[in-house]
Order: sequence, then C-alpha cells, then structure tokens
Amino acid sequence: MKSVTSSKSVRAAARSLPRVVGTSPAIQRLEETITRVGDVDCPVLLTGETGSGKDEAARAIHAAGARAARPFVAINCAGIVGTLAESLLFGHEKGSFTGADETTTGAFRAADGGILLLDEIGELSIDLQPKLLRALELREVVPVGATWPVKVDVQVIAATNRDLHREVAAGRFRDDLLYRLNTVHLTLPPLRDRREDIPLLAAHFAADCAERFDRPGWTLPDEAIRRFMDHSWPGNIRELRQTILRIAIFEDRLEEILDELTAVRPVVELSAAPPPESAAANPETFNLDELRRDAVRRALAATNGHYGRAAALLGVSAKTMTKFAAEAYPDKEAKRGRRRRKPLPR
Repeated sequence: MKSVTSSKSVRAAARSLPRVVGTSPAIQRLEETITRVGDVDCPVLLTGETGSGKDEAARAIHAAGARAARPFVAINCAGIVGTLAESLLFGHEKGSFTGADETTTGAFRAADGGILLLDEIGELSIDLQPKLLRALELREVVPVGATWPVKVDVQVIAATNRDLHREVAAGRFRDDLLYRLNTVHLTLPPLRDRREDIPLLAAHFAADCAERFDRPGWTLPDEAIRRFMDHSWPGNIRELRQTILRIAIFEDRLEEILDELTAVRPVVELSAAPPPESAAANPETFNLDELRRDAVRRALAATNGHYGRAAALLGVSAKTMTKFAAEAYPDKEAKRGRRRRKPLPR
C-alpha cells in the first residue's frame, strides 16, 4: 500500500475515513479503540441498542486498518434463515441442491482479504453456528456440495443488540462461538448517554440531506436542535437521522414533526388490572405470539407502563410498540392524552 507522506495528503486521508461522529468522552474512547483494533487481525464483537451505530463502527474499523483497500461485506443474520443460509455464508457448488443452477462464492469468499460484518449475530440459526465457528478457527469454509474446504483470509466483526450471555444460558447461542467472537468487545453507547453529540450528529445528517436534495447551505432550525436535546431517542442515531430526513422533506410541517417527536407517549394503566399469567412461567408454553405478549407485558411493567422506554427495552419502534401493547392488553385502552410543552422562546 502506498504510504502517505505529505501533511496535506494525511489530512485528506483522515477526512475520507468513515468515522463515528461525536466528541463526547464515550465516543473519543471508542475512536481510540477503533484505531487500535484496526491493526489487530482478530474477531470483534460490537454490542449496543438498535440504531446506536454498530454498522458505522464496523466500517470505521475497516477504514482504519490494514484491510481498508480490501472488500467490506455486510450480512444481516436475521435475514439468512432456512436452507439457503449456509449457501449465503459459504457458497455452493452448481447442482448441489434444487435451484443451484450455478456456483456461488458466498459472503466469506466475497470478503476474502477484507472484513465480513455479521450483523444481528444473535439471530443466527443454532444449526449454522458450529460451521461459523469452524470458519473462524480454521480460516476455511466448505461450500455446500463441495468435497474440500477453501482457505479464506477474513476478519469477522459481529454485531448484536442482544445479550449473548443470556442467549447462551437460554440455549440459543453456543458458548464456544461467543468466546471466539468476544476477543475484542466494543459497546456502542445509546444516544441519550451522549447528548452533547446531538448537535454535531444533527449537522452531519443535515449536510447529507442538503447534498441529497441539492439544497446547498440547508441547515436545521435552532428550535429543532433545542427540541432534539429534550428527546430520549429510543431509536438512537437511526431515529435522529430519519427525523432529520422527514424535516428536510416536509420542512413546512416542522412544528408538527417536532410535536410528534417530543410528545409524551401513551402510558398503559397497569395498576387497575394485573397482566395475565406470564407465559414464561409456564414451561409448556412455546407459542411465539404468547411469548411476545408476555415480553411486552414485562417491558411495560418494568417501565411503569411507559411506551417509549418499553419500546427501547424490546428494541422496537414506538409504532410497533403501540401495536404490541394493544395485543398484550386487548381489553385495556391506552391513555392517548398528550401533554403540550410550553412554547420555546423565539
């Protein structure tokens, strides 16, 4: 790789790196760790709430390390279920199964020499986990239908919003795979714990919108930034980015968007009637719908019936939380009243 010698080219190279935006102490520490990890060829585990920036951190590790000029391949493990999962990761030979009309390489070989991000690793099928462990330990994969393994040179970054130790205890994740992935563990802080970064992040996303919609110089109103600082951001950075995108598209509806964002969420009255008997307490219950309803009830109980905080615990959007709560409490109407904030000084 050609070395960068001039100070001008050094500054240009630094600006080109995908970075975790922010200046808070938590982000500064994360940046320092990313710089170190970039030069270490070992698995990395990224954990954090939904929308906290795990994908951006993985790309920053790729950009900061010796593999920056090689491929970066991202796979969402929640989307690779069923018979095609193994093929998507490791590839397959032509004719190895019905519909295999041609040979494919798979994600590991596509990322050869570079980095493979396995997002939502906690969703990976338990049957596929031993094969992933083998690929990590032996640095080789066996395509579906192949006789011999194929060597690969890949650094794996795994990301999840789940507690993998709990998944191991529940029998849904292999402990040996967790130990192998957990060589370096980075935790992405939620946005509510780095509020000082909100103005910088907002400016970053506003600049993206200005470029995307060809509106040079477009910025967010100061009022929007003030309201952003008061919001808890259960959806973290992803929610902030999408909110700014909505404002850019519907700028004439700014007040409506901000009122919706900062309105007090509906709260379920839990004291009047206790939740139905917990499905988790019944070991014979394996119905997924009932298990989900039980999780919703537990989350609402843990947050004193607050939809927003319960949604954050479950890792779902506020809209999805409203739907789930209605299913969990079909006979209980949620309070829909909204508390209006006092107008901000102009």
